[in-house]
Amino acid sequence: MNLFSRLKNLKMILIDDDEWIRDAMRLFFEDEGCALTAVETAEEAIAAFGKQTFDIIIADYRLPGMDGIDFFEFTQKGTSRNAIKILITAYLNQSVRMMAKKAGVHDLIEKPFKPEDIEASLSRLLKKNPENVEKNQP
Repeated sequence: MNLFSRLKNLKMILIDDDEWIRDAMRLFFEDEGCALTAVETAEEAIAAFGKQTFDIIIADYRLPGMDGIDFFEFTQKGTSRNAIKILITAYLNQSVRMMAKKAGVHDLIEKPFKPEDIEASLSRLLKKNPENVEKNQP
């Protein structure tokens, strides 16, 4: 099964305060027949988590209000704790790497990035840990 066939059955969320990134990523996944919820802030994502569980979480590090690392720490306690977690950042350094690892992040992608970078990351992570996502399925 190819990546996008598998993603069609999964719930994904992107948290990024850059409208262009949200729109571009949403269109990229929609063109492949996959749904992506895209929100501007971690607080909006928390509200979305109140309505459903997500299998894949992609979040920017620097966000207004709660940052991406704090958001991933929040998800460790909820129903999406087994979700695949990807952090995107323009501020990648050793400190961010360590905080991300502690928060349960599976992959880091440095900005600027292309949608294909997210695609490659998801492909690797789904092959490496397929059981994580199945735990979130009903």
